[in-house]
Amino acid sequence: MKKNRATVSASATPAVAIKPMRRKFLSAATVGVAGAAALGFPMIGKAQAPIKLRCQAGWPTKDAFYEFSQIFVKKVSDMTGGKLVFELLPAGSVVKPFDMLDAVHSGTLDSAHGACGYWYGKNTAYSLFGTGPAIGMDAQMLLGWVEQGGGQALYDELVGQVLKYNVKGFLNVPMWNQPLGWFKKEVKTAADFKGLKYRTIGLAVDLMKEMGASVVMLPSAEIVPALERGLIDAAEFNNPTSDRTLGFDDVSKICMVQSFHQPMECQEIIINKKKFDALPKEFQAIIANAAGAMSAEMSYKAMNNNSRDMSELQAKGVKFIRTPTEILQAQLKAWDAVIAKRSAENPFFAKVFESQKKWVQRVGPWRYAIEPSQEMAFNHFFPKKG
Repeated sequence: MKKNRATVSASATPAVAIKPMRRKFLSAATVGVAGAAALGFPMIGKAQAPIKLRCQAGWPTKDAFYEFSQIFVKKVSDMTGGKLVFELLPAGSVVKPFDMLDAVHSGTLDSAHGACGYWYGKNTAYSLFGTGPAIGMDAQMLLGWVEQGGGQALYDELVGQVLKYNVKGFLNVPMWNQPLGWFKKEVKTAADFKGLKYRTIGLAVDLMKEMGASVVMLPSAEIVPALERGLIDAAEFNNPTSDRTLGFDDVSKICMVQSFHQPMECQEIIINKKKFDALPKEFQAIIANAAGAMSAEMSYKAMNNNSRDMSELQAKGVKFIRTPTEILQAQLKAWDAVIAKRSAENPFFAKVFESQKKWVQRVGPWRYAIEPSQEMAFNHFFPKKG
């Protein structure tokens, strides 16, 4: 597989003549530049010198998600004409992936790109913003709730007030419903999970434990080696493209598809808040818009890449087996227990989940009413042979 290459440009901006009518504006801008320099960006006061922020990705360069990180930093560089540059680093370059939130808070890293489920250990409510329970909401609806249903305010409250982190975050990149995972042997009933050593993250850890599995959280680079050495029996990561590039098919030929363990995951870009607040307002706006633009571009790329890689994995002998209905039903019952437990012990979890339920109760009936089964239409035009 080809490795992705970062292509961030840091081109300088040519000097231009200053017109008299612009002097008042530039005088005010100078005050802003001085303030930014005092808050940690001394380079901003120097003409033409780009502002540089170190950003660590939560995945290695061979992971397909690393391309997501590359696209973000390139968009920011392109839209600022190279005046703001995120220097992208792969997972583990400075800290371990599960330590990135603390590193950004402390300033050890300026920024990071990962997923909310990574911080599940900080507060279980954090997982509701990216790896939450199955309540009839997919990732598009989740980001709709973030943008239009009060989710952003709750996210900011969690990060800034509950956890008191010096972090500014952007939720983006809605991901498709994730497979149940890769198994050494096919699972056919809910009872097959009893004692199964299984890898996942976020609230899905609680779910699979409720189903009887022995669960571990591992970053992406460690999953396949753990499967190969028999430290775990099964694992999920995310999608056919990422799974293929990580080498899941080298250690297993069975991928169970359809699951309620992570039906609505998205990704998260976090930036040290003091550094973010010190940036010029136009750069802050560009970062926010670049994060949003990632969602559209990566959704389209995922359609192309995942469909291609699923076909190529099948050609290599991988069997994609639909998860039995019994297991799906058992997952939903397990979610009932997990939600009740976490809501009782964590008032903020209950607050966020109640907001999500109100959103789904309103948006869900409209969405389900207008959408017929696309699989029905597909089967009409592409009937199975034999």
